[in-house]
Amino acid sequence: MPANGLFRTKSVEQSILDTDEPDTKLRKNLGSWDLIVFGVSVVIGAGIFTIAARTAGDVSGPAVSISFVIAALACGFAALCYAEFASTVPVAGSAYTYSYATFGEFLAWIIGWDLILEFSIAAAAVSKGWSQYLNEVSALAGLNVPTALDMGPLQFDWGAVLLIAALVTMLALGTKLSARFSLIITLIKVSVVLFVVVVGAAYINAANYVPFVPPAQGATEDAAALDQSLLSLLLGGESSNFGVFGLLAGASLVFFAFIGFDVVATTAEETKNPQKDAPRGILGTLVICTVLYVLVALVVTGMVPYTELATDPVTGDQSTLATAFAANGIFWAAGLISVGALVGLTTVVMVLLLGQVRVLFAMSRDGLVPRALAHTDAKRGTPVRATVIVGVVVMIAAGFFPAGKLEEMVNVGTLFAFILVSAGVIVLRRSRPDLPRGFKAPFVPLIPILAIVSCLWLMLNLTALTWVRFLVWMAAGVVIYFLYSRKHSVLAKRLAGEEGGSTADGSSGGSTAVKD
Repeated sequence: MPANGLFRTKSVEQSILDTDEPDTKLRKNLGSWDLIVFGVSVVIGAGIFTIAARTAGDVSGPAVSISFVIAALACGFAALCYAEFASTVPVAGSAYTYSYATFGEFLAWIIGWDLILEFSIAAAAVSKGWSQYLNEVSALAGLNVPTALDMGPLQFDWGAVLLIAALVTMLALGTKLSARFSLIITLIKVSVVLFVVVVGAAYINAANYVPFVPPAQGATEDAAALDQSLLSLLLGGESSNFGVFGLLAGASLVFFAFIGFDVVATTAEETKNPQKDAPRGILGTLVICTVLYVLVALVVTGMVPYTELATDPVTGDQSTLATAFAANGIFWAAGLISVGALVGLTTVVMVLLLGQVRVLFAMSRDGLVPRALAHTDAKRGTPVRATVIVGVVVMIAAGFFPAGKLEEMVNVGTLFAFILVSAGVIVLRRSRPDLPRGFKAPFVPLIPILAIVSCLWLMLNLTALTWVRFLVWMAAGVVIYFLYSRKHSVLAKRLAGEEGGSTADGSSGGSTAVKD
């Protein structure tokens, strides 16, 4: 295949070899416990403190706990595939790097562009949730300091911007420092979650679970067709609020709560023993978080009728975990939960930023975005330039854009990434059966196929409008690839050098383990 082919692949050996380049080398100082801490710190956050109550009140009712289980199953299948790839290709970039080795450069770019959407928007969305909790905590302290300021037609969320600026600084100082900070915050966060389960269980009223799957609501006169799930629209349903369609749509929404275990895969290059530590980090994160999510969902829907968790149709105010405690008169607990959420969401944003930086770093090392972003600090071993660029972009998004449908945009991008990674396991098993694999997903190709089917199913349960926005973003990515990335690809230059008898830098082409 010619050097400018869309489907030129970068061999696993070359990907690993590139990690030793002095100017772009990351420091290997993370263990399996660090990875689990990163995973739990990012996964336990918005799903427990905001999304669970809101989805129960608006979409699924008490059956939101089943929605969590469905989302967890889809994640579980995909997690096994991620674990195999992370142990086989311990290189920064996660799904982007894996796709480069299996499907070729064009699809790798598409998935990298997709991951930029996933991590950036997720970090912006969660930072806005953090800012909301900061407002609540300040009110509890009697300060009542608004974190959003009106600036004509725009609102400036200074709370979200302040958080991102602080976390970007910490990430630039070193990954190990970030891991220690995450450990402290995660212990606080998990303690708050266990508190919710233990204290809230005493206020459960079994009558609140009836009906467990509320009857479907008819569409209101002003409801837009594009605002219901694509599956409901295709099958002729009036809406995807409650009923079976609501339960399935709820699974697609709470899927946002599980985003994060794939971030563990992006840190594989910085792990001491990725063959063992990466799979433990990914799978351990998913198991711990699923158990906590289901318990919290059962407690919050048992404490109050699901109708009391619905979004206020007049003010637009959305319920949170603290809403259920306040409804039972446990105001001190509601305050503690708000403080716990404020602390807990901090690490969610931090690890999402970490994931975004590592994907951008991997893409820049391959030349698909400017190579200057792949430079690492000689002392700290971190990609400072990429970290700053990501921080600025996310600060703008969080500071000036409304949260709106951000969670759904993140979900569709993540599910798309999961599908490609799962398919990639099947492809790499056939094309490179000789590769040493520290972890093997069981029952291949069954598990990857189940992952693909379940992720497609969840994607169909997102709104049609979300699909439109996603396709527009992907189209923009295709344009950028052909205008810039294709011409600046490091792999293309290596292949061109081999055809001419030398690499782009004039050295022997035979020393680069590339695959066409």
